[in-house]
Amino acid sequence: VQLQASGGGLVQAGGSLRLSCAASGIIFSGYDMNWYRQAPGKQREWVARIDPGSKTNYADSVKGRFTVSRDNAKNTVYLQMANLRPEDTAAYYCNAGLWSGSGWYNYWGQGTEVTVSS
Repeated sequence: VQLQASGGGLVQAGGSLRLSCAASGIIFSGYDMNWYRQAPGKQREWVARIDPGSKTNYADSVKGRFTVSRDNAKNTVYLQMANLRPEDTAAYYCNAGLWSGSGWYNYWGQGTEVTVSS
């Protein structure tokens, strides 16, 4: 299983970025896809989720600014980030999760760095 995140970079406050995460080795359409982030010196925090039916949920800190979407034909999940703030600076990770009935199948990608300058 591979989850390949990309799209990070340096952006000024108020700017936008789109992160992508391409999955392989899983039946992508059946998985919950999540974005997490981890700022330097802080714990990893959940950012957004999209389920197989494309229902979405967001952390309060990003609600109204970030949009998660998926393209099952491309096995890819996206995180569109707008109105970025310095506190959004973090490594962003994608996660694929599937409930088996007795436990979670859980896969992580490598992080992509987002730096927001003030």
